[in-house]
Parts: sequence; C-alpha cells; structure tokens
Amino acid sequence: MFPHFEVFLAAALVLAVLPGPSIFYVSTRSLAAGRLEGLASGAGTGIGGMVHVVAGAAGVSALVLASAKLFALLKLAGAAYLVWMGIGMIRGARRDGQILQAVAPRPADPRRAVVDGILVEALNPKTAAFFLAFLPQFVDLTRGHVALQFAALGLVSVALNTSADLAVALAAGAVRGSLAGRAAAITRVRQGAGGLMVALGLDLLLTRRLSA
Repeated sequence: MFPHFEVFLAAALVLAVLPGPSIFYVSTRSLAAGRLEGLASGAGTGIGGMVHVVAGAAGVSALVLASAKLFALLKLAGAAYLVWMGIGMIRGARRDGQILQAVAPRPADPRRAVVDGILVEALNPKTAAFFLAFLPQFVDLTRGHVALQFAALGLVSVALNTSADLAVALAAGAVRGSLAGRAAAITRVRQGAGGLMVALGLDLLLTRRLSA
C-alpha cells in the first residue's frame, strides 16, 4: 500500500474535477462536433496522459523539464497545435453552422479526435510538471520499485482525469444536441469553442519553465 494513499486519492479526485486544460479542450470538441467526438477526445487525452506517466517513470520528463531548449520546443509544439485547431474551428464555424441546420448533424471524426487528444495532452509540459511534482510525494522509497510505484499512481490519476473528461463530454454533447437546427447559435458556440482553444494554446505558450 502506498503511504497516505487516502490523501493521494482525495487530492487526485479534487484535481480531476477542477476545470483544467483537458476539460476545456474536451468540452469544446463536444460543443463543436458532438458527443462522440468529445468522448473520443477524452480518450485521446487519457492516452496522452499515460505518455507522461511512462515518460516520468522512465525519467524522460525530468530531463525535458531540466532543459530550457527541450521544454521550449515541447511548449511551442503543443501551443501551436492548439492555436492551429482553434483557428480552424473559428474559420469553419459559419460553414458548419449551416450544415448543422439540417436535422442530422455533420458526422463526427472520432479517429481524428483521439489523435488530436493524444497530441494535445502529450505535448503539454504542464502535465509532465504536475506528475513530477505531485506523484513522488506518495512514493515509498523503502519499498523499492520506484518507477512502478510512480506508474501505478499515475495510472490512478489519469483514470480519474479521463473519467472527469468523459463526463464533461457527455454533458457538453447534450447541450449541443439542444442547439440542433439553430444555425446562428451553433455558429456562435463553435466560434466560442475555437476562441477557447486558441486561448488554451496561448496559455500554454506563456507557461514558465520550472527552475531546476
């Protein structure tokens, strides 16, 4: 058993339900293209989170955060990807609103949403910083197998985060469903979602590198 596991579980649960980049990202995808794409995005962010868990357990994340150049490259790649997607959503808002004015919404692209979710989360250095700052506090060095302990705690944290993301995707998808046939409202929702995506990218761009 991990030391203070109850404290870890309570803290991880609170952190999972607090609005963060992944929740905002998944909600924007749900509002923009529907519940299925939102759920796929949530699955993608979960996989992307596990990338950080594996990298952290292997020590890769620590090396990236210790290097100003590597951190900057990762940050720029993640921020650029978010901004690129946001601008694309804003530009396509009116077109998609007209399409969604029909009874049936446009088909979602869950495969693309999964890939986007993976990239958004895997390229977010804030996630790496969080795992490296939070998880080691609950690792028992006397038991050995530190990497396995880190990975196990990370898996629990990612599972909670992903569950929260999927719940938000369902809720946002339900809200979007009520907008079916209302082109103007759908256009505004998609433009707002694109603007939020750009804002997330800019927030990531402004992330300061942690001091060594």
